Amino acid sequence: MTPAKLWLRIFVAGFLVISSLLVLTLATPIPYGDLSRIGLMSDREFGWTQEPPKVAPEYLHAVPLDQADIVVIGDSFSMTHRWQSVLVKAGYKVTTAFWGQFDERLCGDFDAWLARAGFKGKLVIVESVERILQERMRYTRSCETMKRPFAARTEPFAVPLEHVPGFALNWGAKLTSGLDTLKYTRAAKATTADTVSTDRTKARTVVNGCEMFSHRLCNKALFFGEDDENGELPAADVAAMQAFTKSQTAFPMLWMVIPNKTTTYIDPSHSKAFVEAFKTSGLGPDLFAFTQEKKTQIRDFYFPNDTHLSMHGQLALGELMLGEVRKIVPQPPSRTP
Repeated sequence: MTPAKLWLRIFVAGFLVISSLLVLTLATPIPYGDLSRIGLMSDREFGWTQEPPKVAPEYLHAVPLDQADIVVIGDSFSMTHRWQSVLVKAGYKVTTAFWGQFDERLCGDFDAWLARAGFKGKLVIVESVERILQERMRYTRSCETMKRPFAARTEPFAVPLEHVPGFALNWGAKLTSGLDTLKYTRAAKATTADTVSTDRTKARTVVNGCEMFSHRLCNKALFFGEDDENGELPAADVAAMQAFTKSQTAFPMLWMVIPNKTTTYIDPSHSKAFVEAFKTSGLGPDLFAFTQEKKTQIRDFYFPNDTHLSMHGQLALGELMLGEVRKIVPQPPSRTP
């Protein structure tokens, strides 16, 4: 074989391999869940198919802090403004900021810091997902002064999909992502055992999963490995939350601790000591019991391909929080005679 023929064969073989990878990747559904995206799992199997509820835009609009009745300090579970929209629809004026803006901590001068920023409202709601709360409370226990100025957006930080996405060529993906997605998805379909793909994403069997989720491979769902890696919340964190709340006297405070998706669907006894202490703490509603109830009542309560509550779940959470808010602020101040 001449060198020219050898080079041509190598070129053709390489061209065919690259072309095959490109075609496979282009035909792979563009992921629309956080876990399917980072875990390279196919949304053909794991993507939700139930249309989300619609929320009027005016209920998603936040107000400046100095106009707010309620300020929310939250994380990614609050970034769509969907659960807060239930409060807004009921007449409360809400603004939302995030732990990440303030170095994942609340400090000893928190209420004075809010007042200096212009807050004259009636209630502070602190929301955190289970898996990050221990770290946040560790930082909070040792923090005396809020270093960063308060800042919040009037529009949602994250805008969720309002429809199941249709087919589109997956131009933005890496060349090999189609092959990797095929490999990891096939592995998940081939066994009832847990499988792990990239970025600590787990495909895990869910008991009665097809009664709770709308995706094709509904006997399994995707979970974030950090749910397990970060361990359980201890009862000591409840004491720390109580101490912080008592130290802040300017505004009433409610805590929302949202269970990990893994806790909700796989291991309901996770963080048991924390949950038992929280129930009698008076800090806020027991969202661990709430999620255990709602997961069987609301299909896609959490997204099957994401670690977050779906928009169905967000609105149910908002209804619960509306009841909690009314225990402290029975009527929106603007409606109070």
